Amino acid sequence: MLHVDDIDRLDLIDQVAAALRPAAGRLLDMLHFSLWGPSVPLAERDARLKRLWAEPARCAELRQVAEVLRDRIHRVTERPTSERVPLRVHARYSRNEACAAFGMANPGSLREGVKWLPDEKADLFFVTLVKSEEHYSPTTMYADRAITDRLFQRESQSTTTSASATGRRYVDHVAQGSTVHLFVRETRVADRDLGAPPYLYAGPMTYREHSGDRPMRVLWELRHPLPAVMYAAARAIAA
Repeated sequence: MLHVDDIDRLDLIDQVAAALRPAAGRLLDMLHFSLWGPSVPLAERDARLKRLWAEPARCAELRQVAEVLRDRIHRVTERPTSERVPLRVHARYSRNEACAAFGMANPGSLREGVKWLPDEKADLFFVTLVKSEEHYSPTTMYADRAITDRLFQRESQSTTTSASATGRRYVDHVAQGSTVHLFVRETRVADRDLGAPPYLYAGPMTYREHSGDRPMRVLWELRHPLPAVMYAAARAIAA
């Protein structure tokens, strides 16, 4: 949870630590998976909260963590533009949190870096800039990079063509009323015992052009420019 860097999640942690029952919603779903992991179903959420509230020492510890994280916030994040999806642009999220924010009840089932959620009409792209043979197969060493702070190149999965349903959805997503969202991190190498690094939510993107098939190399335009530090990392890696 040490990556949490927006006031919405921290306010919720404070409520839960004070044994105040928060309103049910996706923000609470996100906290559920942060506290107990993706293998614990949402149906157990209330029971898990009751167990937490029965242990005042753990609640106090949770409150202390939230206080420390407030002091560590160093980036202004944009307020969520959707009531349904409580994500702040340029805040950091685990993949479980990101999927839960879009209504996915079993984020632990995601094994790839892309996810189409038809109920939300949303494509989620999880991009790791530095790829190594230790963690990626030859077919998933995608050429993902920032062209400018607003233009991002991403390669599709190796079987995707522009004529396929997925390819047409990418190209025509505005006309079809679907959205595309980028989550990006520099590496997937674990920080000692802290686990895999979180993703920066870069926000929604709009299709601009593409080249090739199997994979498609797609150029996307971000609604919000990448933060300077992430843009510099993406450019350095591309170089």
